[in-house]
Amino acid sequence: TKLAEAIRYALGRMPKARPYLDNGLLELDNNICERSIRPLTLGRKNYLFMGSEGGGKAAAVAYTLIETARMNSVNPEAWLTWVLERIADHKINRIGELAPWNWTPK
Repeated sequence: TKLAEAIRYALGRMPKARPYLDNGLLELDNNICERSIRPLTLGRKNYLFMGSEGGGKAAAVAYTLIETARMNSVNPEAWLTWVLERIADHKINRIGELAPWNWTPK
């Protein structure tokens, strides 16, 4: 029956669902991710004309940096300005110091 099929389906997924049942703090959706990519989705037609594959990759990196800053409650423009002022003289093995979660606004 359809009911038995639904129960088997649910039981088959129980091992992966268990952490969500055990910890009420875990989110059951991916709304944060969906909201962060919405501007990209809305502009998808425009991105067909980035100029080149390299231009598209550069835009993807820029969007990733901006969204990472936003997800850490950091003003992307202020943070990127701060990073660009320092990155040329910054040691590569300490690049993590420039991450948005390590930045404090003046």
